[in-house]
Amino acid sequence: MRDVDAAIRANLVSDVQLINAIGTYIVAAGGKRLRPALLLLIARAHGYDGPLNHRLAAVIELIHTATLLHDDVVDESELRRGRKTSNATFGNAASVLSGDFLYSRAFQMMVEAGSLRVLQILADATNVIAEGEVLQLMNMHDPAIDVGRYMQVIYYKTATLFEASARIGAVLAGCDAVREDQAATYGRALGTAFQLIDDALDYSGNAGDMGKNVGDDLREGKPTLPLIVAMQRSDAADRARIEHAIRKGRVEDLPRILDIVRACDAIGEVHTVARAELDRARLAVADLPHGIERQALHDLCDYSLQRSA
Repeated sequence: MRDVDAAIRANLVSDVQLINAIGTYIVAAGGKRLRPALLLLIARAHGYDGPLNHRLAAVIELIHTATLLHDDVVDESELRRGRKTSNATFGNAASVLSGDFLYSRAFQMMVEAGSLRVLQILADATNVIAEGEVLQLMNMHDPAIDVGRYMQVIYYKTATLFEASARIGAVLAGCDAVREDQAATYGRALGTAFQLIDDALDYSGNAGDMGKNVGDDLREGKPTLPLIVAMQRSDAADRARIEHAIRKGRVEDLPRILDIVRACDAIGEVHTVARAELDRARLAVADLPHGIERQALHDLCDYSLQRSA
């Protein structure tokens, strides 16, 4: 992962000083680096540890960071990973344009890697992520969103890049179609569970642990699974209260909404759905050779469910 960070830093250099400043700010913020770690683990689990590993893992992280820059502008977020967002520090315009720079730099690095298959996977994934951004925007402040549409947004916005990361790891290792699809299944299921828990933490977590404000999803009018479940299980009055809060982004209603979510065990239901996804992920890598990579892939499943940030 140190080599991945070195590759990221080396490719964030620009003649435009503001881009350098924003790039340095982003890298210093850290992050879990789960997607590049997933690529490395899948590739090594299948016996590949060549020079393209770190470069393409860095590409994955640049794409992910670009989506975060754009997300924070769209959501008007002010806090991420315990510090001010790039848009809060440098302004919306600079953040959007720097996100575009990260996308274009990532594609330059992909071309230099010389794999048309990898380019195809990441081009398709980036397109789906963009569709997910628009789909989520369409769903904002709409309490009628059902579980199916919510899960579609999760796949488009989050699980797609996890899936692509794992698939590329298998491609680098020269896996056959079956192994490649197993890796992709693991990535998709892990990414889905990761986002489910992320959405649950917005109603059950601690702001200090998460590095962002509790209730941000409600403020942004996002109908995530905790609220969807709560509306399904509540009486008419509480359901109407949640619907109104989603429509208006009424974060001042958060204390009462939290009471409703707890009373109907909506967080427990989210965890049940996440556990089913993680069971699917574990099954997808069950026939990998025993070793530290396979164990790490299992540990990632445990971490995704138990994390507090």
